[in-house]
Amino acid sequence: MGLLDILNDIQGGGVSNDPRAQAAPARQGMSPMAKALLGLLAIYAMKHMRRADAPPTQQGRPSGANVGLPGGQGGEAGGGLGDLLRGGLGGLLGGAAAGTVLNGGLGGLLKQMQESGQGDTARSWVGTGPNKSISQGDLANALGGGTLDELSQHTGMDRGDLLSGLSKYLPGFVDQLTPQGRVPTEDEAARMV
Repeated sequence: MGLLDILNDIQGGGVSNDPRAQAAPARQGMSPMAKALLGLLAIYAMKHMRRADAPPTQQGRPSGANVGLPGGQGGEAGGGLGDLLRGGLGGLLGGAAAGTVLNGGLGGLLKQMQESGQGDTARSWVGTGPNKSISQGDLANALGGGTLDELSQHTGMDRGDLLSGLSKYLPGFVDQLTPQGRVPTEDEAARMV
């Protein structure tokens, strides 16, 4: 299943009573929850790419270091989340960086979950068995206020709705991105886009 299929499932597959997941009007693009899930991956992908490259303020970055990541916003070199979400999947996952973004973002998110004490829960989402649920409080602690503020700002969702939606949809989103019970390689992730 591709990433677009997964996001379309969130927007329309049996969640019609949940306004966070409903498709937005055509002029607005994807639903706020799809933006939040994609934005969450983007945040951790940017962190992953920045760790792999020179610091973002340093001149002489390797060529192609930010392929698919548009220019910064709000002083962020290397692409801001707002630019990524406005550019949709093309802006975030375009070109050769698609596998790196999806793989790095998912890997970074799972690492954050592990470091915050939610490793068992996150492993259940990746594994082939049932997905453990996560409370809004545990998810807030795992992601941190800065990440939630950034997602809230760029999706237009207040923090309560954002946490409610993420705690509901994130386990299935990660599960669908890891159909073989592991984080996909960059090549496998690129084929999902």
